Amino acid sequence: MAGDHAASRGGTDDEQAAAAMFEPAGWDERYAGQERFWSGDANPQLVAAAGELAPGTALDVGCGEGGDVIWLAGRGWRVTGADFSAEGLARAARHTEEAGVAGRVDWWQTDARTFDAGDRSYNLVTSHYLHAPDGGMVEVTRRLATAVAPGGLLLVVGHAPTHEFTQLSESHRKAMFLAADLLPGLPDDFEPVVVEQQPRTLKRDSGPVEAEDSVLLARRAER
Repeated sequence: MAGDHAASRGGTDDEQAAAAMFEPAGWDERYAGQERFWSGDANPQLVAAAGELAPGTALDVGCGEGGDVIWLAGRGWRVTGADFSAEGLARAARHTEEAGVAGRVDWWQTDARTFDAGDRSYNLVTSHYLHAPDGGMVEVTRRLATAVAPGGLLLVVGHAPTHEFTQLSESHRKAMFLAADLLPGLPDDFEPVVVEQQPRTLKRDSGPVEAEDSVLLARRAER
């Protein structure tokens, strides 16, 4: 996601279209355009981080169509799927019903840029491929960290700004990040566990393309 500042400045049609993809209305339109936008499979970084954990409570911010939510709920977690797109949440809810795990899932429409955990806390907070503009993922990371229970894990995964994405708009490229870029967003009581770039194969019409994901996994200290 990105802020609305890009659209408010005007610019080319391409820039405005790119800015729309960082706002709820843009994603509502995108999800309404086809039956399934994502694969529905759990992200591999989540499987690696949580595959051996005892089930607890989890929050997936930017849950999209619910692939990670379904994977966690299917393993006994009580999961809250959060997204700023009402259409995405509705679609995710349908998918959890189809998967038979809806009884272990709650939904929360919220924007990660203004996310406030309040008195909610979770054993695992995860976010995959959610991007905020102009280094905004540092602030998003700080906000997400407040929702992690003592002893819990925070997992943030996104696209690294590698050459595979040079065809994208400037606002999209600036929204990407390296894992280490997010470290200033971690509160003092968090210990980084994984801070690295991991290879990923992207499927393109012209064939597979090698890219990198930025992966930050951190644990909150027990109190």
